[in-house]
Amino acid sequence: MDPQERVFLETAYASIEDAGYTPGNLCTSRKIGVFVGVMNKYYPTGYGYWSMANRISYLLNFQGPSLAVDTACSSSLTAIHLALESLYSGSSECAVAGGVNLIVDPVHYLNLSTMTMLSSGDKCRAFGNQADGFVDGEGVGAVVLKPLEKAIADGDHIYGVIKGSMINSGGKTNGYTVPNPVAQGQLIKETLERANVEARSISYLEAHGTGTALGDPIEIAGLTRAFEPETSDRQFCAIGSIKSNIGHCESAAGIAALTKVLLQFKHGQLTPSLHTEVLNPEIDFARTPFVVQRELEEWKRPVIDGKEMPRCAGISSFGAGGANAHLILEEYRPQIVAKPSLQTKRPALIVLSAKTKEQLNDRAKRLLTAIREERYAEDALIRIAYSCKSDAKPWMSGSAF
Repeated sequence: MDPQERVFLETAYASIEDAGYTPGNLCTSRKIGVFVGVMNKYYPTGYGYWSMANRISYLLNFQGPSLAVDTACSSSLTAIHLALESLYSGSSECAVAGGVNLIVDPVHYLNLSTMTMLSSGDKCRAFGNQADGFVDGEGVGAVVLKPLEKAIADGDHIYGVIKGSMINSGGKTNGYTVPNPVAQGQLIKETLERANVEARSISYLEAHGTGTALGDPIEIAGLTRAFEPETSDRQFCAIGSIKSNIGHCESAAGIAALTKVLLQFKHGQLTPSLHTEVLNPEIDFARTPFVVQRELEEWKRPVIDGKEMPRCAGISSFGAGGANAHLILEEYRPQIVAKPSLQTKRPALIVLSAKTKEQLNDRAKRLLTAIREERYAEDALIRIAYSCKSDAKPWMSGSAF
């Protein structure tokens, strides 16, 4: 089996577990779609890209669409867009979407070197001075997607709300790998319209940001083109790229960017893009809506016309040859409802499992310590007990509280 197929299978399964479900109870209709972005296959054995999606659908008995998507570096964000379209159309009631990229053969680097895409050093300087290419990276990620109303009704933990997404192509440019700022700007404008979100309310933009002398200025030009018709304000939106932190994950770049934004929602903080001590001199950020995020700081909710707005972010992912994708994401702010005290509920039975008796005892001690230190809210044990339910057989179980 291609290692990419194996690790995406493991990650997709982990995403279902993280949501508090098993493959068996995720969706009763079995209309669960699988969408995976993948672009490199240098492993000598294994099936084609198709098996990376179909293997999951087969093993977990998912009967919705099953697609492997290759749009170069925009593959995983395009896969998420297609998953959303499947939910809108009804061909899926739930979907698992993401991407994977592993470097398993030296020819991977030889091809990138031939295309002169790699940095001459060990740093990806997105929006920084001396940007001369990207550092390649490995990555894998997946998210479980379902309609917001259904997620709320099911009591799911919601990391974020996707307001809208769009894809397009750059068409004919001065070179096959040369981006088109007009097409990129049009893409972002259409995504804002589809999401019914005003550009002024976007307070963070996770850029494609490959750290190239040509690509970075073009991307900022496209973004500015999309924002300026709606607002003349300057430098109100932080911008960054995770590629400066973990490298360019190619077909997994979009899911990496989405993960970063969701973590920023969770912690209410904006993380810095590295190697931007000196900005790219070809970009005059003072004349744009954007300011490069160079320090860790609180992500303050924007106040527009006296009203506090939710944290809202845009995510761009562009593939060589002009396959563009953009997504707009908003934090989820649940209505505060008084929760019953734990004393009014039945005891919480938490089943633990491990490979050995020693590991099982260690897990039990860690949970007991957390309870004694009051790390959880009153209803947390009930939720933990719910997420521990499984139709899988554990290696060893028996400890409970």
